[in-house]
Amino acid sequence: MRITRRLEFDAGHRIPNHNSQCRHLHGHRYAIEITLSGPVVATAGAADEGMVMDFSAVKAIAQQHVVEPWDHAFLAWKHDQAVVAFLAGMPGHKTVLFDAPPTAEHLAQTAFAILDRQYMGQYGGQLRLERVRLYETPNCWADALRGEV
Repeated sequence: MRITRRLEFDAGHRIPNHNSQCRHLHGHRYAIEITLSGPVVATAGAADEGMVMDFSAVKAIAQQHVVEPWDHAFLAWKHDQAVVAFLAGMPGHKTVLFDAPPTAEHLAQTAFAILDRQYMGQYGGQLRLERVRLYETPNCWADALRGEV
């Protein structure tokens, strides 16, 4: 069985080598969908009976490890020296640095790597993170899939 939980957050970024508007500082209302697979809990009387995982637990993990760190932050490529220096000049500014330009594809891959470690081991190790879908806009997204990341 597969389940999916969707969360949203706001963040800024830029793609410095892009040939169009995305090379400029700008922001998005991102959405992230986390898809997990596993058996349906069959323990009679258990709080999560009939579920793969309680959706509130799926949310709590994603919120702590991806959404809260990235929400209202500037997501920057560590080699984008001008932006990194600019942001460093703002004391207390929330900046998250990445090893590659913060495209939807790279953010989805990074979120998958972070969350895979967090969901693994939950529910007796029977859960598997199958997909992280990261929406940069309502019409544009990237999928990081197990076996392809």
